[in-house]
Amino acid sequence: MKTMQFSTLTFILGTLLFLPNTFAQDYTRWGLPEGAKARFGKGRIYGNIAYSSDGARLAVATGIGIWLYDTGTYQEVALLTGHTDLVTSVAFSPDGQTLASGSHDKTIRLWDVVTGEHERTLIGHTEGIWSIAYGPDGGTLASEDGEEIRLWDVVTGEYKWIVTAHEWEFDSIAYSPDGSTLASGSGRRIHLWDVITGERKRTITGHTSVISSVAYSPDGSTLASGSSGGAIHLWDVVTGERKQTLTQQTRTGHISGVSSVTFSPDGGTLASIGYDRTIRLWDAVTGAHRWTLTGHRDLITSVAFSPDGETLTSASWDGTIRLWDAGTGEHKQTVTGHTNDAWSVTFSPDGRTLASGHVDTTVRLWDAVTGEHKQILAGHWSYTDEGIQILNGHSSEVYSVAFSPDGNTVASGSVDGTVILWDVVTGKYKQALSEHRSSIHSVAFSPDGLTLASGGDRPGGPLHLWNAVTGEHKQILTGHTGQVASVAFSPDGRTLASGSYDNIIRLWEVATGEHKGALTGHTSRVYSVAFSPDGRTLASGSYDNTIRLWNAVTGEHKGTLTGDARVRSIAFSPAGDTLASGNTDGTIHLWDTVTGANQRTFTGYTRMVRSIAFSPDGITLASGSSDGTVLLWEIIPTAELLLLGDVNRDGMVDSTDLAIVGSNFGLTGENDADVNGDGVVNILDLVTVASMFGDVAAAPSLIPQTVAILTAAEVENWLTQAQQIALTDPVYLRGIAALKQLLAALTPKEMALLPNYPNPFNPETWIPYQLTDAADVQIIIYDTKGVMVRQLDIGHQSAGYYTDRAKAAYWDGCNESGESMASGVYFYQLRVSSSRSIGAEDYSATRRMVIVK
Repeated sequence: MKTMQFSTLTFILGTLLFLPNTFAQDYTRWGLPEGAKARFGKGRIYGNIAYSSDGARLAVATGIGIWLYDTGTYQEVALLTGHTDLVTSVAFSPDGQTLASGSHDKTIRLWDVVTGEHERTLIGHTEGIWSIAYGPDGGTLASEDGEEIRLWDVVTGEYKWIVTAHEWEFDSIAYSPDGSTLASGSGRRIHLWDVITGERKRTITGHTSVISSVAYSPDGSTLASGSSGGAIHLWDVVTGERKQTLTQQTRTGHISGVSSVTFSPDGGTLASIGYDRTIRLWDAVTGAHRWTLTGHRDLITSVAFSPDGETLTSASWDGTIRLWDAGTGEHKQTVTGHTNDAWSVTFSPDGRTLASGHVDTTVRLWDAVTGEHKQILAGHWSYTDEGIQILNGHSSEVYSVAFSPDGNTVASGSVDGTVILWDVVTGKYKQALSEHRSSIHSVAFSPDGLTLASGGDRPGGPLHLWNAVTGEHKQILTGHTGQVASVAFSPDGRTLASGSYDNIIRLWEVATGEHKGALTGHTSRVYSVAFSPDGRTLASGSYDNTIRLWNAVTGEHKGTLTGDARVRSIAFSPAGDTLASGNTDGTIHLWDTVTGANQRTFTGYTRMVRSIAFSPDGITLASGSSDGTVLLWEIIPTAELLLLGDVNRDGMVDSTDLAIVGSNFGLTGENDADVNGDGVVNILDLVTVASMFGDVAAAPSLIPQTVAILTAAEVENWLTQAQQIALTDPVYLRGIAALKQLLAALTPKEMALLPNYPNPFNPETWIPYQLTDAADVQIIIYDTKGVMVRQLDIGHQSAGYYTDRAKAAYWDGCNESGESMASGVYFYQLRVSSSRSIGAEDYSATRRMVIVK
């Protein structure tokens, strides 16, 4: 008989209580590299966005892969990974069945849109690919890498012809609607190429600055081009003559360069993106300015019209995708979750919050327990005719962030030359420290929280000390002849170490500012310095591919750890037995500080690792990268710590274990479901399992397994029982929080009818849907004439996701008489009658499906 009581669990769990393993959103776990357990942020939007031909999917090119969104809900449906560098361009085939992606890894990948599987890789480019475009027939694909344009046969994977740039790099390509011509922007000229032969048909001149984008009108008669000088020209494709010029005009034109132009599906509207972070809509016939769309806080990478022309979608480095009404210019919706380059990461002293500094001028706070994005620390932006004005925030990249020892303040250092102090609780701006005259690379609080150090660019005076309470500037420490890339206080707070671009580490007396000594030996810039927890060792990481260990008291060189990449960031584990290094090749190495052996290497980033930080308990390592994501890595496998709650003994604590405990309620005697060992299976056991969710490999998030096993009604019932027991035990409270989170994940935020699968099909298909409330459900199937073919009376259903085959509606392809339906297009309609008697509104939605025999 087990004898472990619930009160004993609190003592045993100890530091496990706040492990950052219980993640709120399922996509934080999609496509993770080995050893990682969560991702904060969906990656930087580097390339374009594209709608599928039927408008059902939106593809977004990012630093980590391609995200696919369902345009009915704008929820994530897939992450396609495999590229080893940034994805810069995506394009759907005309039939919508295949997605092509181009990357800086010099390859093009073709993906099956339905399954998400990789179909083929096109290899041949010698430079990173910037843009791709499908031919109208879907049989050819054009790509350009700046140096050359290639035309590919997508069936064989072979290229048909190559055109090499001579005077200027290629910047943009576009197919004519009839597929006979490919247009390319090259320097100040537009070239038109014969798709069959690869021969140049015409050269159009007239731009006075570099062309950044070209686009054909839907009827093929007009070619639009945008340039870095801000001018937009409309050209007659047949004659090559300029028809219209949309240029910099007060209040109507872009106040800086134009990065992209695109036509609406009906050809009546032209949308342009400016480096001024605005979108302008123009009458494509008269050239009249219609609207200026503002709201993005950083460069806009792409715009795309939905196939029906009703929506204009834009994506930006600010991490948002915005939906606009193409007819009125009104902002409709914002999709969030993408993040820009993560320059710095750090844990709060209690390990519950992770802060990250980003290129988009923001500091983001994440709940390290649930994975939830808590808030953005940023200034207030306003748009004027002169440009963007920012108040009470950074106006440029945030290079470094640090928590005060009490966890109440975050300091951030920026390229704009300021250190800003933020209130962690309110998220509000507190104070700006502005003695620096150039970029700030590193900030650090002293252990007592009274002093703040900041290192920056200006030679001769790049290192400053501040009163961290009042913000008063205390002194400048001079000596470095290069930029200070990193600062670190010793654990006793008496010594400050600084690493510089001058290849030298310097030690300073904090109380007096006296220079104590210089450590030399690196042959390239020192990007990071860190003291061991006992204060006896100082480590320095350099672009010379080495980490050097020094006696922090005597300055004696103790040893060198040599890797195969430049070292960007280093951090000691809280126990001091491990040193982690983040490198420019996207790898993270874990080193044994006693033997110097490389214990483990984490891979999976597509860009350099800019920052790393251990959680206070040493169980987790956080890292920030130029690909726009923060990853959490499992340093100590939690299976080695405690597998409490792993009822079915499969090596993980997940929804299956929760379901097993629930199904054994009331049983007594020896039983694995009696987790706390008190002789009976009850709500205490279930809450204990919930408290350990994610301790190995699963999180209480909306994954297919969880949806298939649990329902929102079950979880709501368990939560009600748990809340009726007035326990204040931390583990119990954590379990209740996990159940609340699980209930939220299992309860959709909106009613929706989802795409059937498979589609096309023969003879059967499944129709998924989701309900925000309990309701009576019907699904009615019609033919193209509107005649009802079949009525599926699903009956009364609880709120939840009905998406897997066990829960989704099933149609066998037959009519009411049991006769098989012929090949063709059919429509299925979801009808929901809410169970709420007051204020209830019926819901209906219709989608299209195809039978192919």
